[in-house]
Amino acid sequence: MISPCPVGFDDHRALARRRLPRFLFDYIDGGAGAEQTLAANTAAWSTSVLRQRVLVDVGDVATTARLLGESCAQPLVLAPIGLAGLMARRGEVQTVRAAHASGVPFTLSTVGLCGLDEVAAASTTPFWFQLYWLRDRGLVQALLARAQAAGCRTLVFTVDLPMPGLRHRDSRNGMATPGWRPKLLKAMQVLARPRWIWDVALRGRPLRLGSLDAHVPSARDLDAFRRFIDAQFDPTVTWADLAWLRARWPGRIVLKGLLDADDARQAVDAGADAVVVSNHGGRQLDGAAATATALPNIVAAVGERTTVLVDGGVRSGVDVFRALALGAHGVMIGRPWIFALAAGGEALLASTLARWQRELATTMALTGVTRIADIGPQHLDPV
Repeated sequence: MISPCPVGFDDHRALARRRLPRFLFDYIDGGAGAEQTLAANTAAWSTSVLRQRVLVDVGDVATTARLLGESCAQPLVLAPIGLAGLMARRGEVQTVRAAHASGVPFTLSTVGLCGLDEVAAASTTPFWFQLYWLRDRGLVQALLARAQAAGCRTLVFTVDLPMPGLRHRDSRNGMATPGWRPKLLKAMQVLARPRWIWDVALRGRPLRLGSLDAHVPSARDLDAFRRFIDAQFDPTVTWADLAWLRARWPGRIVLKGLLDADDARQAVDAGADAVVVSNHGGRQLDGAAATATALPNIVAAVGERTTVLVDGGVRSGVDVFRALALGAHGVMIGRPWIFALAAGGEALLASTLARWQRELATTMALTGVTRIADIGPQHLDPV
């Protein structure tokens, strides 16, 4: 049942489910395999119990923080999400406007519908760019050059995708499956959402992958493109290849997709400016650790040497506080922002980010802390 006054992740998810064709909703909502890691990501944050404190002067709470040299209204980054422009009309453009108006960074996916130039034209400050490592090094180099020209200074390199995870919801919906039956199935799902057809499919044209259309002819056919990109993931990439990337990218490099402390140490040794504790939102290895569980070990290993971000299952400003108390310097969110965008566009996304900031500030006040830098394990109940 849809709330008459939707507030929070669950309400936005329910609205998005009603507005998106099923294959698009499942593409965002689903995970790998039996979706055990997807569920564990959310549940794991609740095991960190907050210590409520009283009679502390919390009249001047500030949520501001610095992440990778940037001033942020709260220690939050919008994570890259592929095909975001199919969830709302020119989705990446709406999102970068909402993010920058709210004082938080936005990360454009390699496979976003709005390309680097279009997003740059809508930006008021530099945005981040996410890179997949593809077999075609010429294509990678061209993307890096375009990102630099668009003003990007922070590159988020996704390292947990040597091959796509087994996402059964996508398979059931015929995503990237050739043949007339999958096409008919998706067409029926689209026809069941006339509002989406008008707002996105018609008014949101062109529906192509903007950062890649100059390099990949199939970028205008999403099924053909997905088959191309799945074949482009390179399972032979190792730490040695990071030197190639470092030599061609003059800005900051963030490695996203680490769950192991030894990998985090290697990332820092290889020149990464930050790491993201992430299991790809539960979309890659089902049965992998929840990110809240993996975070403390990685913080212990590299937290004093580099910036540590975390994503996966974060659903509120309260969870942001929990992540900071466990040692993260900041948080990335994916599903919360894309569901808000799908449910109500730029306006709802902006109000969602403002609400997260209020939730974080309220949690800080009720735990007796006024500055982000002061949040730590002392604000968690040890039991």
